[in-house]
Amino acid sequence: MSEETIELLSFADLQGWEADDHAAALATFRNTCADLVGPDWQPLCALSQNTNDARRFFELFFRPVLIGGSAPALFTGYFEPQLDGARERSMRFRYPIYRTPPEALDGRWVTRREIEEGRLLEGRGFEIAWVDDPVELFFLQIQGSGRIRLQDGTTIRVGYGGRNGQPYRSIGQELVRRGVFAPHQVSAQVIRNWVRRNPAAGRELLYHNPSYIFFREVDLPDPDLGPLGAMNRSITPMRSIAVDPEHTPLGAPVWIEKAGADPIHRLMVAQDTGGAIRGAQRADIFYGFGEEAGLAAGEIRDPGRMVVLLPIELAHQRAPDR
Repeated sequence: MSEETIELLSFADLQGWEADDHAAALATFRNTCADLVGPDWQPLCALSQNTNDARRFFELFFRPVLIGGSAPALFTGYFEPQLDGARERSMRFRYPIYRTPPEALDGRWVTRREIEEGRLLEGRGFEIAWVDDPVELFFLQIQGSGRIRLQDGTTIRVGYGGRNGQPYRSIGQELVRRGVFAPHQVSAQVIRNWVRRNPAAGRELLYHNPSYIFFREVDLPDPDLGPLGAMNRSITPMRSIAVDPEHTPLGAPVWIEKAGADPIHRLMVAQDTGGAIRGAQRADIFYGFGEEAGLAAGEIRDPGRMVVLLPIELAHQRAPDR
């Protein structure tokens, strides 16, 4: 982990801690704690399986640690979208969802524009499915997972499979830079509408983000299960977040204090990552599946604070002055 300002807090410092559903947070923590590495974590994972008092469990064995809290946090939202698609290409379904090609396994490869305009992957057998909307395909890549509803009524689920190694660039921020929208006006739906109203300029706008995401087909037969996160376990709506693992350990509980129109004070678990998630005070909140979740997630760009819960000894190692 890189060096950041680090402050050891108490549970009394966490706004709304007493009112949270700690049992729901504990259930999410249990889902991935067995995969946590290190002697500080494994005993706590074992203890978590047998406790009936979730709040007491967290207060007894963890300490809140504020990492990089000199600036406000930035919270955004993500979700699992559903697209219409087919296993075979047709006039309607002609935009491919690709598996990772061998060229992209060694790090930095070509850009989004070069992949699409150069048709570098066409006809090579890397297609998982084809969809009917290039804009929704772009946002599927932003989300990193999704469901493809086939014409026979069945659904396949895809998860993150790899990337082309190019940097992520926000097309929302680019629209703000151009003066098309003010920062408070930008949401995923606003961007979708603008791209569709301006087909040529919209296509060029999508190329502003050179990052390209590849997928893999995921076997999750239970539709109630969330998509697989970075820990290869299903994530939980409104309890799982994507973080920067350089600052926040994957699998760690994280206390969220999100401001904005819909404030959130809740214990979540760091179970995912994302190309745009960089820094100690940066998190993407998983809102769930479907259109309603997508609308809610697309509106979120709020300040606040995130506090990592670390095992006691590890917390004191990170903040030795207190």
